[in-house]
Amino acid sequence: MARLEPLRREPGRTAILTDVDGTLAPIVERAEDAAVPAAAREALAALSERYALVGCISGRQAAEARRLVGLDSLAYAGNHGLELLLPGDTAVRPDPSIAGREAEAAEFLATAGDGRLDAAGLRLEDKGPIQALHWRGSADEARAESRAREIANEAGRAGLEPRWGRKVLELRPAGGGGKDGAVGSLLADERLDRATYAGDDRTDLDAFRRLRELQDEGGLSAAVCVGVLSPEAPAELAEESDVTVEGLGGWLAILEWLAEPEEPSS
Repeated sequence: MARLEPLRREPGRTAILTDVDGTLAPIVERAEDAAVPAAAREALAALSERYALVGCISGRQAAEARRLVGLDSLAYAGNHGLELLLPGDTAVRPDPSIAGREAEAAEFLATAGDGRLDAAGLRLEDKGPIQALHWRGSADEARAESRAREIANEAGRAGLEPRWGRKVLELRPAGGGGKDGAVGSLLADERLDRATYAGDDRTDLDAFRRLRELQDEGGLSAAVCVGVLSPEAPAELAEESDVTVEGLGGWLAILEWLAEPEEPSS
């Protein structure tokens, strides 16, 4: 916990940022069945009372991430940074950089045909500007992933940006968003000069790199990247983490420790 001590000592200047699926909520076959355990929700609620900012950065839409976590006192960056939902917001703030291009990914996939996706074992999740293709639980995951890679190549040639996750391919308009952009937006508050971010997948590495850039630029005095390891985690996650933990329980233990008031020095 030594790397995180500077954050715990100065909660009024610190941001606690976390991915959701695979970091707070267990990965499940279908995204709609996911749930954040009560202990994680309680730890986040306690953190939001002590720290300057507590936020969730998710591949889910921002409103869906808020519903899943169940706390209005947190900030939410959804759709990998294409949406923001700050505490007190009743409406999502979309990324203006993709204005007028929100339907590009859906229009591209319409040409692939839903029947062809189903036949390959790919499930389509419509997230507005992002279209996600899942193959977790498919009868033939290898065949489904192979088809997803073909679609990713076709989408790239069509000017879309493919992003890979744990048994999911996401297609999005090029430019804007990204978990790195979400981190930058959430940490723009001048009160904040230290932060941690925890994640379990490839897209979380973008957030790690932005934290380090902010520290190198002098915007943060302390930045701690926490990798939540699992059998499906990419090898780069451990390589690029300052701290690693085993699974959701390891990150929950850190959240609960951060939520505890620091013992006064004698």
